[in-house]
Amino acid sequence: MRDRLGLDATDIRILSAVQKHGQLSKTKLAELVNLSATPCWARLTRLRAAGYIRGYHADIVLDAVMDTTRVIVTVSLARHRKPDFERFEDYILRRDEIINCVSTGGGSDYVMTVVTTSMAEFQDLMETMLKADLLIERYMTYFATRLVKAEQPNLAKLVTRARQRS
Repeated sequence: MRDRLGLDATDIRILSAVQKHGQLSKTKLAELVNLSATPCWARLTRLRAAGYIRGYHADIVLDAVMDTTRVIVTVSLARHRKPDFERFEDYILRRDEIINCVSTGGGSDYVMTVVTTSMAEFQDLMETMLKADLLIERYMTYFATRLVKAEQPNLAKLVTRARQRS
């Protein structure tokens, strides 16, 4: 069975394997997916070329490396026109301290996760954003005391649930 994106169960297994384990050898990926190496690698190459895989990343335990300040910030813009959103989002994409930003509906326009080396550095970032004429009407901050969970969704379970509903 193929889903609306044209992915079959084997494609989902391949994507799930690289999501969980990152870059794998041809042999190891084939073993995890239960497919011979050459067709498995060809499928992975096709999935990469089609844009299903954005990249490979190591999950670093940041707290083991250094002390950081993690802040969740909600942002509301003064105006809601497409150029205003584009300007704000372009700015966000250029800031390394902002590790996650989601556009939302409802009370706030964006929810961001910011990681800095100190509270002072976070405050400098916010002052810089306010001076950048991004039309920020208001923002609220929530200081994280510890990271409880930070994972990618379980792709195989999501696909299974979606298929059960269709």
